[in-house]
Amino acid sequence: MVEQTQLPSAPTLFGGVINFGRGYVRRLSSGDLGGLPIFVGLIIMTIIFQAQNGNFLTPRNMVNLILQMAGTTMIAYGMVFVLLLGEIDLSVGYVSAVGGVTVAILLSDANAGWTWPLAIPLALLITAGIGLLQGLIITLFRVPSFIVTLAGLLAWNGVVLRLVGRGGTVIIQDPFVVGIANSYLPPETLWGWVVVVIFVLGYAATQTVQYLTRRTRGLSTRPLPVIAAQIVLLGGLGAVVVAVCNQDRGLPVVGVLLLITGVLLTLLAKNTRFGRFVYAVGGNAEAARRAGLNVNRIRVTVFVLASMLAGLGGIILASRLRSVDTRAGSGNLLLNVVAAAVIGGTSLFGGRGRVSSAIWGALIIASLENGMGLLNVEAGDKYIITGIVLLLAVIIDSLSRRRQQQSGLA
Repeated sequence: MVEQTQLPSAPTLFGGVINFGRGYVRRLSSGDLGGLPIFVGLIIMTIIFQAQNGNFLTPRNMVNLILQMAGTTMIAYGMVFVLLLGEIDLSVGYVSAVGGVTVAILLSDANAGWTWPLAIPLALLITAGIGLLQGLIITLFRVPSFIVTLAGLLAWNGVVLRLVGRGGTVIIQDPFVVGIANSYLPPETLWGWVVVVIFVLGYAATQTVQYLTRRTRGLSTRPLPVIAAQIVLLGGLGAVVVAVCNQDRGLPVVGVLLLITGVLLTLLAKNTRFGRFVYAVGGNAEAARRAGLNVNRIRVTVFVLASMLAGLGGIILASRLRSVDTRAGSGNLLLNVVAAAVIGGTSLFGGRGRVSSAIWGALIIASLENGMGLLNVEAGDKYIITGIVLLLAVIIDSLSRRRQQQSGLA
């Protein structure tokens, strides 16, 4: 006879919500801040920038914000996996440039016969190969990832300079590649709303299955009202985004690409053996090795994944600019990628973080740059402010981890 899962009664639900709230307050007091600093930071920045320049919250600027954060977010997805291992990849900026430049050059000669279905996979394969090379050097020769990827930063910068040529610029004319970051779901259609409905229904389904599975196994779980509130909140947020974007050009297609990639990578991190192994290695590599995990293989795989996502991010950046030049991958791209991952809650010490949080971290960075641009802040001051924000995020992470260790939670 199959045992049926009994749903809790109303009093039990009410008591569960109270207990959940108490547990949340207890976790906060123990140093587990979760996403609280992100949302507080977003609210503060929004108030300041909107008060100083009324254009910050306009539909046109909100659409621009999605476009500005797209490339950084894609690269930050891969950086999250690297940081989960307790490693670092300083080369992702120029690896992304290699991906964008490769696609641009292959498609620049119409007589060569290259089309985007061939050029994009080849560029991603090349960048994945870069990750494989760097990962093998790190694991086989036991060289710190900081040194290997710092050397990669210099080497792949040189490759970009050689490919593009001194002072050169390669214009991208392929309609598909240009459309990656320059096309929108038309406001007059329902496609933007369809995306939100599918995403929310998918999230609701996964949360429901997780809830029933954990209750069946006798494990603790979030109360149903809390899960329902999260689903409603997510749906409301998605509806606001689509409604605002539809007042301008429509929801950017690249935003949908970010959403799909984020969901797939979140499932990879949370619902697969590989993802659990990454967290295990980042938490304690020696314990993971003694438990029988192939630590070297996991490290190499993560660097391959990070470099491939960097290549995809580079293609998005090239698409947005409709060209590549010798400055591709330079500037504050690396700083923004690391900041997006760390501000999103991924620990620099390994073993803690979520892929989806990279979106919020990238939103913080993009909002900061966008707002400072609207206020005509000097370039030097932008670097100083962004650096301070990154430093504050690392300090908060360090204090939070120390507090959790003292409380016995970490």
